[in-house]
Amino acid sequence: MNKVWGILLLAIVLVSCNEQKPSEKEETTKKESKIAAVEVIEKPITEFGFNLNDFTVQHDTVRRGDSFGELMLQHKVDYPKIARISQDFKDTFDVRRIRVGKPYMILKSKDTTQGAQVFIYENDPINYTVVDLRDSVSAYRNKKEVKYVEREASGIIESSLSEAILAQGIDYNVTNNLSEVYAWTIDFFRLQKGDKFKVIYKEKYINDSIYAGAEPIEAAYFEHNGRPIYAFAYENDSLKNIVDYFDEDANNLRRTFLRAPVQFSRISSRYNLKRRIRYYGNRIRPHKGTDYAAPRGTPILATADGTVTESTRRGGNGKYVKIRHNGKYSTQYLHMSKQNVKKGQFVRQGDVIGWIGMTGNTSGPHVCYRFWRNGRQVDPLKEELPKAEPLAESLQPEYFDYIYPIKDQLDCMIYPEKPIEEEEEDLVTLNQ
Repeated sequence: MNKVWGILLLAIVLVSCNEQKPSEKEETTKKESKIAAVEVIEKPITEFGFNLNDFTVQHDTVRRGDSFGELMLQHKVDYPKIARISQDFKDTFDVRRIRVGKPYMILKSKDTTQGAQVFIYENDPINYTVVDLRDSVSAYRNKKEVKYVEREASGIIESSLSEAILAQGIDYNVTNNLSEVYAWTIDFFRLQKGDKFKVIYKEKYINDSIYAGAEPIEAAYFEHNGRPIYAFAYENDSLKNIVDYFDEDANNLRRTFLRAPVQFSRISSRYNLKRRIRYYGNRIRPHKGTDYAAPRGTPILATADGTVTESTRRGGNGKYVKIRHNGKYSTQYLHMSKQNVKKGQFVRQGDVIGWIGMTGNTSGPHVCYRFWRNGRQVDPLKEELPKAEPLAESLQPEYFDYIYPIKDQLDCMIYPEKPIEEEEEDLVTLNQ
């Protein structure tokens, strides 16, 4: 009897276990059911303020021959919408000014029509224009989020400023920015081996990783021929938002006139009242200007603030601009390929007023720079030109407080070390 009850109890346990433990196939089926029941949530991809998951996205660049109207017609936008953008939003988006090579994005509907709903034109790496073609047409401008990162850089000049800048892995535009800061105090055509520089500026990044250029220099130190020159950017006129560079004693680094109307050019012919001019058969003809040779298309800069009195073309001068700076000084810029200013326009020192060309009587691309003092042409390189006004005394206490930690930061910066190989070569040269 006990054996019978034992067999029955064992059978009950086995049946119970089989009911509680599903087969491997059943377990897999249940897992698959659970996975199927979980809703798949697509992670949104946002760009320019739009969820790209809602559209069919097309990236492209403007090609030669493209026009906004043709691009829109190709993507099934009706003509009335195109006409409205062209007429009602020309101040926001001038459809005639889309440029070859500029990137754009078209967001198209996901239905069978695949019609364009949004057109995004990238004006530059930061600024963009949105043309919204859905419902009532609209257009607006916006900017990508930009992150600013402070950077320090320093270098010792072995051959040129640009090489010293590039050797530190710095944006080449910092070279131009640095030359502009010291344009009135340092002759960058006559830099010496061993001249040193330190600079503080900010770099711009889009989406934390895409480099978007360098901001103007915030502070700098340049040692030229053993003479140290500090430079600190400071807003000396908050109403006009004018920022100038001052030294550690609050003296303005700017002078009334730039040394030259072209950056990084060379003087091909100086002011000379007894010069023989090959163009006129090698005869002696006074040359009352200073010629700066540079490639065609190089920007020509106003050497001082003033009002444009002439912007025209005449005879051997070709296309030229003349500027009256005050009752004492005027300047003239000849042989331009094209002017960038009009008569009566006020220009600031450093503004681009035209571009190097070969109009008029000239044998090569250059700008002939002429300088008047009290109505008489003189040699600008021999003129003792006045300095710009120092920072107002009322602003100086605040200025000194502002530059104190920045000057300390510059002083603590270390110059890059020379490679051992270069140091050995220099030693060998000295021993010889």
